[in-house]
Amino acid sequence: MSPTLLIILVVVVFPLLWSILISFQELKLIQIGRANPFAPLTLDNFRLVLRSGALWSSLWTSAVYTFGSVVVTTVIGMVAALAVRKPFPGRTFVRAAFLLPYVAPVVAVTFVWKIMLNPEFGIVNEFGQRWLGWSEPIPFLTQSRGIWDLFGLQIPVPTALLTVILFEGWRYFPFAFLFLMARLEGLSSEPEEAALVDGATPWQSFRYILLPQLAPVLTVLVLLRTIWTFNDFDDIFLLTGGAAGTQVASVRIYELLTVQRNVGAASAQSLVLALVLILLLGIYVTVLRRRGERV
Repeated sequence: MSPTLLIILVVVVFPLLWSILISFQELKLIQIGRANPFAPLTLDNFRLVLRSGALWSSLWTSAVYTFGSVVVTTVIGMVAALAVRKPFPGRTFVRAAFLLPYVAPVVAVTFVWKIMLNPEFGIVNEFGQRWLGWSEPIPFLTQSRGIWDLFGLQIPVPTALLTVILFEGWRYFPFAFLFLMARLEGLSSEPEEAALVDGATPWQSFRYILLPQLAPVLTVLVLLRTIWTFNDFDDIFLLTGGAAGTQVASVRIYELLTVQRNVGAASAQSLVLALVLILLLGIYVTVLRRRGERV
């Protein structure tokens, strides 16, 4: 076990302890090479982070982004799983096509989305202006707030945040699709057939027969996606760079490190984010234990 233990110590434990130690020191990025682990400890970094409105704003944005992304991912995954549940010609090809957003490189798919949503030559704005009656192109990734005119009401819409939520839902719905499709494959069709004979509508069959049987899988799926999405960085950074109201907590940490060069504050905020993720992980473990699974 020694080689494995050594790798874990070097790759996981030591960087973690070093990050915790740095969060209690006044340390700039330029000083990282000559950092002294025995330097005096201070709580100034945590005071700076916790008193900053940017921390709470980024956490709120992360919460909204996570909630919206998980809902969109789960709903699209559910619809996709139900759509290919019954055999039909080409079902294998359709199932494989559903996995493309998940397996494609994130750099490639974000580039494609940025081109599609470009206000000058993007296909989405071209289609909207030609067929949907848009008076002007919409800067989906650079507009913090847009106005939606609905029956004479001027409704403010967080354009960029909604766009990255839709991207997240599109990119990760195959994960939910795999979860739900595997569960659907193991369900018996007899209860649904009996309900059909009794005159149940498709919605009633789904609501009262399928959904209760999918509830345990949905619970685990939602918790997993919540944990991963709350910690997400690359999707938002590649799409908007955290601008236009999309600065989540992970992007805020990156800016503290690279823009303000404040290693201590970045480490302190990363610990705050880690505490939130530990709380979510605790909920996940509790759910698994209640289901009788070994953790």
